[in-house]
Amino acid sequence: MSAPPCLPGRRAAGLALASLLALLALFPLLPATAVAGPVEGVPAEAAPAAAAAPGDAQAWLARMRAAASSRNYQGTMMYVTATGVMSSSRVAHFCVGDQVYERIETLDGRPRQVYRHNERVHTVWPGSGVTVVEQGRPTSPLPSVTQSVDPSALLQYELRDEGQARVAGREARVLRLQPRDALRYAQRLWADRETGLMLRAEILDADGAVLESTGFSSVEIGVRAQPESVLQPIRQSARLRVLRPVQVSTALEAEGWTLAPAPPGFRLTACVKRPASREAAADGEVQRPEGLQAVFSDGLTHVSLFVEPIAAAAPRKPLRARFGATHSLSERKGEFWLTLVGDAPLPTLQAFFDALQRRP
Repeated sequence: MSAPPCLPGRRAAGLALASLLALLALFPLLPATAVAGPVEGVPAEAAPAAAAAPGDAQAWLARMRAAASSRNYQGTMMYVTATGVMSSSRVAHFCVGDQVYERIETLDGRPRQVYRHNERVHTVWPGSGVTVVEQGRPTSPLPSVTQSVDPSALLQYELRDEGQARVAGREARVLRLQPRDALRYAQRLWADRETGLMLRAEILDADGAVLESTGFSSVEIGVRAQPESVLQPIRQSARLRVLRPVQVSTALEAEGWTLAPAPPGFRLTACVKRPASREAAADGEVQRPEGLQAVFSDGLTHVSLFVEPIAAAAPRKPLRARFGATHSLSERKGEFWLTLVGDAPLPTLQAFFDALQRRP
């Protein structure tokens, strides 16, 4: 559920983000990693964390994944950064047999609603009168995506038990995923003791300071499924201008790139190409550049790589930025602009940039 990157200082951040957000508008981010939840949690005087037994660790991660996908729940989630930026959203997840329904409604800033029925995701921008429809792997931060951790993360992180706490009125088990190297951040997770649903999480820097947090301020688990609360808005959104972004699965090598080697522990999980296209605009026809997006994961966090031909790109300057735990790096390499975004330290993004090479 990561927010866009920015530079320190609100005015500088807004100016620096303009070119980056324009690029990200062309390439919606694939699912972001589970992130964090605000404020309270583990008492300062708590005993040092103990490493969880391997079987117990796997069991808790499995419970969290199962709860995120199969439980019916709804509530309000808060996002907070170390600099005091806050936002909130209403979220819901329902299962009826093999049918899955999800929704998100932002409560702050520009209005946006996201609705998912199985593999189809509708993102509605009421102020612009636009609906974006995507088929296949969700590219929006949906509840089931942000509420789970892949067990493969234990190859790169040590899972530690930090005791118990209370979140949104529910008893929770507190777990910490401590990275085994400096390429990634630690995360602290609060899992509901009864169901395993992730209630809260925090992304921590190398000194243990909280960079950002996201979690439920209120939640109901085991609610009655309400599929019409998703299907009806989807039907209504068809009255708006509907955009259907075209994404074609591909491989870095097929597009003339090599990554040798990727930063340790990260593997390629998705690679898509957005063909060049023309779209109508208020002041005439607009040429959308061809671009490439690749997503890498270590089981917990993700790094997205965007490649855009210089010839098709708007003029811009190199950019290094941060918002909460999300870093971004945008620089020219040969005849292309490369942009990397992820909840990882800046040197990790630089390692991806350096490793990506154009084949002769």
